[in-house]
This record gives sequence, structure tokens and C-alpha cells, in this order.
Amino acid sequence: MNVGGKHFRTIWLNEDGRSVDIIDQRWLPHEFRVVTLSTVDDVAVAIRDMWVRGAPLIGVTAAYGMAIQMRQDASDAALDDAWEKLNETRPTAINLRWALDEMRKLLKPLPVAERVAAAYKRAAEIADEDVELNRSIGGNGLAIIKQIAARKKPGERVNILTHCNAGWLATVDYGTATAPIYLAVEAGIPVHVYVDETRPRNQGAQLTAWEMAGHGVPHTLIVDNAGGHLMQHGEVDMVIVGTDRTTANGDVCNKIGTYLKALAAKDNDIPFYVALPSPTIDWTVSDGLTEIPIEERSGDEVSYVQGKAATGEIVQVRVSPETSPSGNPAFDVTPARLVTGLITERGVAKASRDGLAALFPERRQG
Repeated sequence: MNVGGKHFRTIWLNEDGRSVDIIDQRWLPHEFRVVTLSTVDDVAVAIRDMWVRGAPLIGVTAAYGMAIQMRQDASDAALDDAWEKLNETRPTAINLRWALDEMRKLLKPLPVAERVAAAYKRAAEIADEDVELNRSIGGNGLAIIKQIAARKKPGERVNILTHCNAGWLATVDYGTATAPIYLAVEAGIPVHVYVDETRPRNQGAQLTAWEMAGHGVPHTLIVDNAGGHLMQHGEVDMVIVGTDRTTANGDVCNKIGTYLKALAAKDNDIPFYVALPSPTIDWTVSDGLTEIPIEERSGDEVSYVQGKAATGEIVQVRVSPETSPSGNPAFDVTPARLVTGLITERGVAKASRDGLAALFPERRQG
């Protein structure tokens, strides 16, 4: 996607050929900062403290972290240590473990002398593959938007509600939930996006809204609790969100608050779609409610909000009493029964074991 007329991915190899550069998303939308990650410890901090975020981008960043470690020390011990260090940064997003496993599976059998080149090559491939997966997701989701547009009067807009940020900032490019929206705009289909603010980190307000504005997508920022009201009054035609982990049975784990949107959509007979690349599917898990670890983040993310002061300074302000403790589960699980369809790179699947297996028969078990 473009920033100020220049194309950017969210992560790319630095010109030194060793480090990687990332967009430091903590400062958006007020400042656009690029940071260089030079060590595996840098990468671990960037993932854990959400300089980068979004399941696909976390996976790609972790892959580059393994490559950086191989340049510093390509021994078996260093390889395993890097895997452990990066794996513990974020427990919920399955792409992290998937990418780390991909890298270790490739590198472990190789002679130490061959590991550096192989690691950087595979990390770059994972990044490029993510872009193509998201582009395909966009095409499959676009078909759904076209169907909704065809039922409307000429020129009438398709209203889409999204939650959190499943845009290009959460991936390498295009995004998952936003890819169909971007393609719809390019196809001349009138769309309008309701952007949830998405407390506690305001990733809708700070990231998705910034993306929409930059790409010229008509949008309106709303508070999280307004979604059900808009659905009741016919202002939403479809909901489309991303996911950090989807089970083999079609349960969806996504940013906290997704479950409530799915319930509201079900009650108002509004289609609820989830866009995801196949590495986000955890084929080893069947019950999302009991088997997916839910990351509990610092309560400070609830007690404080970050914004731009009148002076232009980016500041954090407390919004709760200093004596009030805060809980911060980062994700919730939406049961498959509430999901209209899973938009993947291979097509739209029913949110069920059979539905996913029909698109990915090589993963069918038993």
C-alpha cells in the first residue's frame, strides 16, 4: 500500500542485507516511524510490545528474526534458543509458531555454513507468500461484496463493519479483512466502512482509520458499542474481520470484542465473515474455547490511552482511578455457528471441519 505516494510493505530487508526495517505501529496515526531490527532480541521486543502486530505480520517478523540469529550464530543451540525466545512473545497468534516451525524445519538438517543464506531466502519467501495469499483473499471477498452490491439500487453503497485492524498493517501488504474492501474501491463499487475504535489499544481508530483515509475509502469511526445499534437500524450490510487463530472446526479467535459483533450480526441476520490466510488455521485444535491460549496483556493498556495533545506531543493519559485494577484479555473466541463463512486464499469455506477440509483436502484428518 502507499504512504504519502510511496509504496511500503510493513517489513522489508534493510539495505545492509542483514537487518530488517519495520513500520513502528505504536506511533500511528500521528507519526510514521521506521525502525531497524538488528538482533533477535530486537525482534522479540518488537513482537511482544506490538511495534508490529497482526498474526501474519508477526509470523513474517519472527521468520526474519530466525534469519538474523543465524547470521550471528548458526549453531543448533542458537537456532533452538531463537525459536524459544520468539515463540514466547505472543501466545495466541498461530502464525508465529507456524513461521518458527517452518524456519527450524528447513534449517535444522542443513550444514551450519548453509543456514544463513537459506534462512534469509525462506523469510523473504514467507513475506512474498503472505502478499499473494492476501491478494487472493481480496479477490474471493470481492465476489461477496459484488453480490451484495448487485442487490442494491445503482450507486447505493455497501456498508461494511470491521473490528480491530486486519489491514495491510497487520500483514505484509493488502491485509486480510481489508483486501476485499480495497479491491472493491478499485473496481468502482461504492463502499463505506464502519471502523470500530477497538479498545483497549484503539487499533481501529489509530490504524484501520489511518489506512482507510490513506487509500481513499469512505469510512466512519464509531465506538465499539455502536455496532449493534447500526445493525438494528439497517446500516450494516456485512461484517468482515480478521483472526489470529482459527480452529479446524471453524472457531475464530480474534481481538476482544469480535464475539459481541458476531452475536449482534446473528441477531440481525447480517452476514459475518472472517478473512484469513491458511497459515492462520490451527489444524491441531478443535475447540477454540478450551484449547486456544488467550493472551492477558498489561492492565495499563486499559487504564491509559495514547493520543496527540494540543501541543502536538504524543502522550498517554489515565482514564481510570489509580486505585482501580484493570483486566485485559486481548482476544475472544467466536464459535463457528456464528460465522457465515471463512474467506481464504482458496475460496470461501463454511466454518466447519468439513468446510475447511473441502478447500484444504491435504489437511483432512482421519
